[in-house]
Amino acid sequence: MELHKSDYDKLIDMALAEDLGDAGDVTTDAIFTEPKQEHYRLVAKEDGILCGAEIFADVFARLDSSCKVAFRFRDGDRLHKGDTVADVDGDVRTILKGERTALNFISHLSGIATKTARFAAQSDGKLSILDTRKTIPGLRMLQKYAVYCGNGRNHRIGLYDMVLIKDNHIDAAGGIRPAVENVRKKWGDRYKIEVETRNLEEVKQALEMHADRIMLDNMTDDTMEMAVKLIDGKAEIEASGNMTIDRIAPLSKIGIDFISFGELTHTVKVFDFSLKK
Repeated sequence: MELHKSDYDKLIDMALAEDLGDAGDVTTDAIFTEPKQEHYRLVAKEDGILCGAEIFADVFARLDSSCKVAFRFRDGDRLHKGDTVADVDGDVRTILKGERTALNFISHLSGIATKTARFAAQSDGKLSILDTRKTIPGLRMLQKYAVYCGNGRNHRIGLYDMVLIKDNHIDAAGGIRPAVENVRKKWGDRYKIEVETRNLEEVKQALEMHADRIMLDNMTDDTMEMAVKLIDGKAEIEASGNMTIDRIAPLSKIGIDFISFGELTHTVKVFDFSLKK
């Protein structure tokens, strides 16, 4: 997954406007009335995975194009406590005005990447860790990019790029068969079809309808093992619902292809950075 400037341009503008308001930085502008060139370092205060370098740099560039940010690492690189991650050179007023906004972005995204890497490390390499649509409104592309940087994979981006027939669709449509038939009638083979299942009977129905991927939702490990044998390679298999990091290793051994975790993006501990002289 690639991050594009259009994914975060407006977010930076909104974040700076939120912080500076109409009056600007009343503290910094009072203390420093003239330009003063300074050098700062972005320092990692813990171990983890970097994500958000481009956004961090662009915050300062938006305030003053002469402010220079040089990263010593790239997104996806592993950081160690004490590493100097980047050098920031420019007018002290620019650096102090942009500091919190820049740190907010890079700390949040690096936190997601770090958590994802920890989850991905529990797999045997055959099972992929997926994100979900449980993202902060407006930040979806950034958060999914952070999952990618942490060695996870992206599930559908939105409602527009993949068919996922969930329990509410199934119940309202009168079953898996009519739901899948209506999708195929409308779209043919244009979209991959995933069907959420709640029990082995629904797994059988999804198989009969030749679903591309079958989601095993809120099932026990034993039930999922039976479902894997039932599916027998005829569809991709995703485990979802009440998933925890401790379940990754055992599920990877029974033939699950994907496990999706909402917590990768909705429950995040920010990565600890500091900007120091």
